[in-house]
Amino acid sequence: MSLDYQNDGELHEKLIEEVLAQYPEKFAKRRKKHLSVAKSAAEEHQGVAPAPDGGEGPMLSECDVKSNIKSVPGVMTIRGCAYAGSKGVVWGPVKDMVHISHGPVGCGQYSWSQRRNYYIGTTGIDTFVTMQFTSDFQEKDIVFGGDKKLEKVIDEIEKVFPLNRGISIQSECPIGLIGDDIEAVSKKKTKEIDKTIVPVRCEGFRGVSQSLGHHIANDAIRDWVFDKKEVEWEAGPYDVNVIGDYNIGGDAWASRILLEEIGLTVCGNWSGDATLAEIERAPKAKLNLIHCYRSMNYICRHMEEKYGIEWMEYNFFGPSQIEASLRKIGKHFGPEIEAKVETVIAKYRPMVDAVIAKYRPRLEGKRVMLYVGGLRPRHVITAYEDLGMEIAGTGYEFGHNDDYQRTGHYVKKGTLIYDDVTGYELEKFIERIRPDLVGSGIKEKYPVQKMGIPFRQMHSWDYSGPYHGYDGFAIFARDMDLAINNPVWDLFKAPWTEDETFAVAAE
Repeated sequence: MSLDYQNDGELHEKLIEEVLAQYPEKFAKRRKKHLSVAKSAAEEHQGVAPAPDGGEGPMLSECDVKSNIKSVPGVMTIRGCAYAGSKGVVWGPVKDMVHISHGPVGCGQYSWSQRRNYYIGTTGIDTFVTMQFTSDFQEKDIVFGGDKKLEKVIDEIEKVFPLNRGISIQSECPIGLIGDDIEAVSKKKTKEIDKTIVPVRCEGFRGVSQSLGHHIANDAIRDWVFDKKEVEWEAGPYDVNVIGDYNIGGDAWASRILLEEIGLTVCGNWSGDATLAEIERAPKAKLNLIHCYRSMNYICRHMEEKYGIEWMEYNFFGPSQIEASLRKIGKHFGPEIEAKVETVIAKYRPMVDAVIAKYRPRLEGKRVMLYVGGLRPRHVITAYEDLGMEIAGTGYEFGHNDDYQRTGHYVKKGTLIYDDVTGYELEKFIERIRPDLVGSGIKEKYPVQKMGIPFRQMHSWDYSGPYHGYDGFAIFARDMDLAINNPVWDLFKAPWTEDETFAVAAE
């Protein structure tokens, strides 16, 4: 039976207790630290914490949960590994480089083109995002080492794909275990072919999730790309880097359109639709605009410390946050850009009003539960609210404490908060709250739909997109309406409506 839903912290606290009661005492005590209900920030303290722009500002609520802790072996977690964070997120979308999955074929095959990182170019000629390159380790490579094989792979790549601008070596688990010296190979082959070769120590066993893979990948950019070449780029007063936008379904293009409309020059858009040259010239920009804070804040902090480039987190999901972010960016650059910002906002307002007029009556009051990685558990919240929808619960697969602090700027008191939620917990939360929509990943999609609940895949937009920017908001609104108001749900008969045994067990 579902809860008589209100955004009521007491009901959600009770739900957490019900779920934890099914665990052994020791495990329940451990998991309790990762489950909570958002409380009023004013009740907790003065309501000041890192705001989305990296500064300070008033919070709506306090999201206090334990995070960035190892998942318990044997528990069905939805996390990925460090290799996934480096190859699948940060490096993989850099289009004119070849990215070698160094190790057995499985990791490369699994990560092959699963993210919709759109790019401009000719695949196999000057772009390689959707291609898989692997050193295909066999048993003898584990025993005798793969350094020589790696050298051979690099030679073959250079012969077959001579227009590549560089190579990254993405280490899989066996590489760290057997001690392959990928750094020595990279230095040797860099001299031989005179191209950038980046070794990335992102073996999957490192860290507690894909989050460390992001950090390792950022450090590889710092150590193996920056300041290694003379960069021919005439920096202008309005040059910005867009960092941490992976161009899922064209998101980075939608963001770039808006930034250029307000008078800025996007000199680097990485790593979605990015080139190696854009990363190399990044230290010449005047401002770093970071979209996915969790995956790229490390390199932004480095550039601030070493090159004096300020960074600012922005959010282009939904009109409320688009307007707030554009005004914040405009304020950084001064009156000329601020004036253009207001012109752009006014230009798109009729379109926004039309989208809201069409879809809000169909979506008003609908409840959403989110469980995603990176930034989306907080960034998309106001886009739903722009359509009159409510967030019942949200959480991160691999969030850190500062991610949850930032979430306090978006969620309201009483919202259910869950970190590294187990398959059992998520299923029970959904079963009891019975939201109108769940937004999560591919592994959760089909079980949720079998529960009779509409679902959107919020890692890669369920083969739609973009969702960033004003045009993206129109697509977002349409997709949420299609999911929730699809007539197929009227044909679905949930087992608890017919099976008395099941209904009694649910009670």
